Amino acid sequence: MTPEQKIKHMVLAVTADWAGEDAPAFEAEIVDTLWERLVENDSHWDGMGEVRGGEAETGLPCEWSRHYESKAVAAQAADGSWVGWTYWYGGGKHGLPEEVDWMDSAYDLTCVEEEKVVTVRTFALSPPTGSADNRPDAENVK
Repeated sequence: MTPEQKIKHMVLAVTADWAGEDAPAFEAEIVDTLWERLVENDSHWDGMGEVRGGEAETGLPCEWSRHYESKAVAAQAADGSWVGWTYWYGGGKHGLPEEVDWMDSAYDLTCVEEEKVVTVRTFALSPPTGSADNRPDAENVK
């Protein structure tokens, strides 16, 4: 399947879930047929809005415009592969970034997930010891 068909399947799966139905089969012909029906019924907009933001920001370079902000996002398809696209947002009071075509410029991605150990340091003031109290507080900060 093409990256665009994978995204269409994601939208179909979301709308099916909202209707309490199972997601459609992950096959190009079925996706194309069901997508045409969804568009004919004008039922695709909410599902597209749900999928458009992606699951993760990729940090990859992406398209840009002086009218909108953009970032590269990705989502995992039903077959386990990853698809990326440009997420458009912003645009001010009269901006309509959701109307910018984004599915037709989607692309396949590879994704490597790795678990990492992170050290987090949290500091707090300790109780005063001795006569010199140089701790920062409202009285000692100028």
